[in-house]
Amino acid sequence: MNLAHIIDAHPADRVAIISRGRPTTFGVLRDQVNHLRGGLSQRGVVAGDRVVLMCSNGRYFVDMYLAVVGLGAVAVPLNPTSPAPELEREIATVGAKMVVVEPSASAAWALIDRAMVPTVELVVATEVGTVPGADVMFDDLLGVEPVPVVDVEADHLAVLIFTSGTAGSPRAAMLSHGNLLSNLDLVRAAGGGVGPDDVVYGVLPPFHIFGLNVVLGLSLACGATVVLVQRFDPSTALDTIRDRKVTVIPGAPPLWLAFSHFDDAPADSFASVRLALTGAAKMPEEAMRRLYDKFGLVLLEGYGLTEASPVVTSSVGLPQKVGSVGKVISGLEVRVVDEDGDDVLRGDAGEVLVRGPSVFLGYFEEPEATAKVLDADGWLHTGDLAVTDDEGFMYLVDRAKDLIIVSGFNVYPAEVEEVLSEHPAVKEVGVVGVPHPHTGEAVKAFVVLEPGATVHEETLVTWCLDHLARYKCPAKILFVDELPRNVSGKLLRRSLS
Repeated sequence: MNLAHIIDAHPADRVAIISRGRPTTFGVLRDQVNHLRGGLSQRGVVAGDRVVLMCSNGRYFVDMYLAVVGLGAVAVPLNPTSPAPELEREIATVGAKMVVVEPSASAAWALIDRAMVPTVELVVATEVGTVPGADVMFDDLLGVEPVPVVDVEADHLAVLIFTSGTAGSPRAAMLSHGNLLSNLDLVRAAGGGVGPDDVVYGVLPPFHIFGLNVVLGLSLACGATVVLVQRFDPSTALDTIRDRKVTVIPGAPPLWLAFSHFDDAPADSFASVRLALTGAAKMPEEAMRRLYDKFGLVLLEGYGLTEASPVVTSSVGLPQKVGSVGKVISGLEVRVVDEDGDDVLRGDAGEVLVRGPSVFLGYFEEPEATAKVLDADGWLHTGDLAVTDDEGFMYLVDRAKDLIIVSGFNVYPAEVEEVLSEHPAVKEVGVVGVPHPHTGEAVKAFVVLEPGATVHEETLVTWCLDHLARYKCPAKILFVDELPRNVSGKLLRRSLS
């Protein structure tokens, strides 16, 4: 077993990916990955080594991802546009042996203190002259004799993805070859999804589990063509959808919200699209109605999380029920339980528990955090609250108590609070999520200043931008005299508004 085999069975002349307008067939992709595996092996990459991929949605990521897991090494996709301190922490956390740097990440990489990431032995630059001090160029790795795919067991670690999902501050979720492959198999078995004749619009980034395994992984496994897009703009996107005759669009709510508000778009803009999918955050029902009224698009919602590789429920092939995330895909067990762990009645809200072959191995080198979400019987405690109806359709009513979801990305308040608290003018801080018309939610911070201190809102926002990814930074900061707390001193987030 090895995840890298998903590209093996398809006709050599079928187009696998289109990146920056350049098509790559499955035959060419297999050849590139085979040689790249040899190049990495020659440079000392072996099974179990962690390889950080600071790459955007493009061929460099696809080639490297498949080559790394093909060797039994561990791929660690990171957001190439994150600030240096965040990337530095993540690289150090996983103990990466090798880092692959695209031009979009070169500025951040230049600011990383190599003394803080002592495990890094090899830096690969994807393009000439973009990464000072790089040890080797991507193309040089291709000029090496291929080595075979390494056979691994189902529980062999394949990917580490940072998530704040169910256990607080960002942690590296461990996903095995068996986890990822089983979720692909279960989604395909559900029927009505992606097939070899499809053209998939791939705008979700590969450092997000939906982009990695639902968009890229599923497309490659099914022999479909995935059009990889690095930046989303509604006008350009519509051109791509028309010109490439896109048939499947998986997208987070901000993408669909942008389309729903794009008044200049012709009514037939999505004429080629047979499947429009969304997940990662709640989709406003009003926007779904606008998409249908204007374009005839029926938007299908699903539910998943990184720790489940990710798909848990799907609406594909089912009658549309607005507000529902569909039904549990066959092969997974799901319970909805009360605070005592007992199953709730149909129609009552409870926490979603998931068990099955796609549930993750745990958090990397964090057994205590793992034990909080993965119990002895193999049940994943998601922290998400849901209701199921008499037909088995699930409706999400809430999620992990404090989690903020911005454009489909998880933001945990404690991480933002920690960064703000490090500013010398800040005494206390509380962070919550607030509704936002375009991103679903936005981060809002309430700050108590040190006595006598003064600081502008813009200064604190800039401080956050220097330490956190943009989507994690507050859209609004309010200065208050005190924060609401209970008698034990615990911050009452629900009292912040």
